[in-house]
Amino acid sequence: MITALRDLWTETPVAFWLVLIAGLYYLVMAVRLAVIDIKHQLLPNRIVFPSAAIAGVLLLSASLVMLDGATALRTILGAVVLWVAYAVLRLISPSSMGFGDVKLAFVLGLYLGFVSWQAVLWGTVLAFVLGAVWGLALIVSRRGTGKTQIPFGPFMLAGALVVLVVG
Repeated sequence: MITALRDLWTETPVAFWLVLIAGLYYLVMAVRLAVIDIKHQLLPNRIVFPSAAIAGVLLLSASLVMLDGATALRTILGAVVLWVAYAVLRLISPSSMGFGDVKLAFVLGLYLGFVSWQAVLWGTVLAFVLGAVWGLALIVSRRGTGKTQIPFGPFMLAGALVVLVVG
């Protein structure tokens, strides 16, 4: 997304500002959701649902200003594909993933889809890698077991953030 911002600044300044606002909103949303999920193992609808709307409007508006229908379609499909993938994981193992994670996946899919399909893939993979590393650290430090519930939202948000910043 950082690379996209650099290019947008020179090519389409209005899209630049829309994407920049979306990125800044992401940071605020991510911090709020991570703190709440860590404390309460909850991703509240009052934050997730408006975040989907705000990200959707900003990123799709940027796509339209850029006259880039492919990016607009990928943004929407990224959200749907990621939501479906997490919904399937929730159906397979309801005890290992909350529905808040499924709803958050839609929001992250908007951001990652706006960037590329590779971003959707790597943002998702990185979330699971970070979660696994944390789980292993809990087990090794004897602060948890294989059955210890950990909030997954912060790892989803961090994985997406790394991909959005690094590219």
